[in-house]
Amino acid sequence: MKPSPLTPAIVPRRWTLPLLSVVCSMNTLAAEPDFQSAFVAAGFSRSRSAFAFFSLDSLGKRQTALNPAWMPPATATNAPAVRLEKKDAGRFDYLLDVPGGQPVRAWSIECSDRELVLRSEFSPAAPLPAFTLTFAQKANYATLLGLMQAGERRMALPCVLHMPGMGSCRITGNVPGAKLDYDARRYVKTPFVHIEFPPATAQQPRVEYRLNVTAIHPPLAGIETDARFDGFRRDYLSIFQVNPRAQFLANNSASDPCAYTLFKYAEMARRAPPLADGLTCLDLVRMTLDRYLAGAKAFGLVGFTKESSGLDVYGWFTPARILDAYPSMVMTACIYAESSGDLPWARANYEKIAVWAREMMEGDKNGNGLIEYPYSGNLGDRPTGGAMGERRPANWWDTINFGHEDAYANALAFRACKQFAGLARKLGHHEDAAFFAAKAAKLRTAYVPAFLNPATGVLAGWRSADGQLHDYWFTFIQGVAITYGLVDDRDANRIMDRLLKKMADVGYTHFRLGLPGNLVPIPKADYILANTKPEWGGEPRLDDGSDGFQFYENGGATGCYVYFTLKALYQLGRVEDARRILYPMLEGYAAGEFQGFDKSGMSRDWKDWKVGGHGYEGLLVDNYLTLLAVFDEVQAGSPRSSGAGAQKRP
Repeated sequence: MKPSPLTPAIVPRRWTLPLLSVVCSMNTLAAEPDFQSAFVAAGFSRSRSAFAFFSLDSLGKRQTALNPAWMPPATATNAPAVRLEKKDAGRFDYLLDVPGGQPVRAWSIECSDRELVLRSEFSPAAPLPAFTLTFAQKANYATLLGLMQAGERRMALPCVLHMPGMGSCRITGNVPGAKLDYDARRYVKTPFVHIEFPPATAQQPRVEYRLNVTAIHPPLAGIETDARFDGFRRDYLSIFQVNPRAQFLANNSASDPCAYTLFKYAEMARRAPPLADGLTCLDLVRMTLDRYLAGAKAFGLVGFTKESSGLDVYGWFTPARILDAYPSMVMTACIYAESSGDLPWARANYEKIAVWAREMMEGDKNGNGLIEYPYSGNLGDRPTGGAMGERRPANWWDTINFGHEDAYANALAFRACKQFAGLARKLGHHEDAAFFAAKAAKLRTAYVPAFLNPATGVLAGWRSADGQLHDYWFTFIQGVAITYGLVDDRDANRIMDRLLKKMADVGYTHFRLGLPGNLVPIPKADYILANTKPEWGGEPRLDDGSDGFQFYENGGATGCYVYFTLKALYQLGRVEDARRILYPMLEGYAAGEFQGFDKSGMSRDWKDWKVGGHGYEGLLVDNYLTLLAVFDEVQAGSPRSSGAGAQKRP
C-alpha cells in the first residue's frame, strides 16, 4: 500500500509536448522511432542491442508519442560493440564487430503492425549480448506479468508486458522453459524497470521472441467500440504489478507488496481473460498466496523490514499486525479456490488458511462480535515519539488514527468469515463452516449498532476504546459495508442519501478525480503522521485539520475504493447516481490520470479537489479496482450518452 510519502521526480503522464521534452531529457533516445504503426512505436539504440524507444497503444489508436524507454549509462557489461543496420522497412540487424574477423549478426528484428520479433542465432566467433528494454519507471509503471520462482529475478515465458494507460503485449518464445531477466528499483537516481531477452547460446543455437500487442480485458458486450471505455480496455490489467525482487504482486513493480490489498487483485483476476496460453491472472494470485503460505512477509505483517526483504521498501516496524491483513488474505484464498476450481490446492493449504481465519477472529477480545485493533484509536492517542513507524493505524488508510473497533476491517472480516465458511463446507470441514458462519452472523448483528452515528446518519470510521465514534463522513466505509451486506437496503439507501447530499453540500463535484475518502477535515489529533508537510499527507498544523484537508488521506481525491461506492449504488438500483461518478472517472482513466506525476513533482494517484497531485507512489494499484464497476454498468444497460438512463430506487 502506501508506506511513506516520498519526493518523486517530475514526469507527468500523458503525451503533451512539455511531457515529451521532460521524458527525452531523462533518456538517450532515438529522435524518432525507427518503426511506427497504429499499435506500436519502436526505436533501437545505435550502439547497444536495446530498445531506445518503446511505446504501444493496444487499441490501435496511434497514441504512441510517449516514450518511457530509458538507456542506462553505458558500462562494460551493457555496451558491447554492436551497430544497427537497417535492412528494409521494419527489418533491422544488430552486428557485432569481431576483432580480426567478419561481423557477427547478434540480433535480427522484424516489425509489423502489432508484432515485434527478436531473433538471435549462435555464433562461435563471440558471445552474443542480451537484448534489453529498460523503462524510466516514473514515465510509465511498466511490469511483467507471469510466473516467477521464489528468490529468482527471472520471469517465465509466456508472460505479458503491461504498460498502464497504454496496454499490453504478450511475449512468447520458441525455447521451452525460457525466462527473461527482470528487475525493478525505486530507491535509485532513476527508478527503472529492466527486462533482458537472453541471446542464443551453444545449447540454444536459435532463439526467437515475439512481442504481440494486444488489449487484454474482459469481453463485455456493447463497449468494444465505445471510446468512453478505452480506459477500461487499456487499464484492466493495471492493478496487477509483479515486483521482481519479491516475485509476487505488489503496489507496483518496484514498491511494497501489501498483504491487505491482496483481495483486490483476486476480485479483478476472477473476471480477467487468460493472459496467454496456460497463464491467467488467477495464477498470479496463487503465486502470491503461495509466498504468504510459505511464510513471506509484506507491508502490514510483523517482521517485514528492509533487511529481511531485500526490497526497496519502507518496512513494517509496528509490533502489531494490521487489522485488515488476515481478512484480505483469507478472502483471496477463498476467491482463488472458488474461481479457479483448484480444490486440490485448497485442500493442501486449508489448515494454513484456517490459521489466518482463526487468528483474524481472535481479535474479538471482548466477545461482542467485532474484532479489535490493539491500539485505542482515542482522539490524541498517537505515537509517543512522533514517528510513523513505531505505530500504524488499523487499516489501509494508514496515516489516520483508525483503531480499536474499525468499521473497514470488520467489514472485510465479515466477508472473510462468510467466504471461509463456504470453503470449509465445500471441503467437508463442517465444524469450521458452522463456527465461521456463526462469527459472521454475530459480527453483522453488532456492526450497524456499533458504527452508525445517529448525529449524521452514516457509519463512522471507527469506535475508539473510550467509546467515541470517529465520523468524518468516510465515503469508502459506507460503500464497503453496503457492498458486503452489513446494512439492510432500507438503511443503506438512507445512508447513501445522506452521503450524496453531504458531498453536494461540501461542493465536491469533480468526479473525474475519483472520490475523497472523507468529506470533512480530520483533526490533527486523529493523525498518525508527524513532522511532515500536510500537503504530503503529514499532520496539519491547525488543530481542526482544515489546512491538511484535500491532501492525501484527509479528503484527497483518488480512485482508491471508489469501486465500493459505485457497487453499493448499483446494488441498490441507483444507477443514475452511480453513472454520475463512473463516467467522469472513465474519462480520467482513458487520459491516464490515475498514475504519473504533475509539475509539482507529486503523483496523481492522490489529488486535491483542484486537480493538484498530492501522492508519492506514482502508481497505486488500488486506483484500478474501480474498473470492476464497468461490469455493473453493462449489466444495468449502458446508456447511449453519459448521464442517460432511469434512476431506480427500491
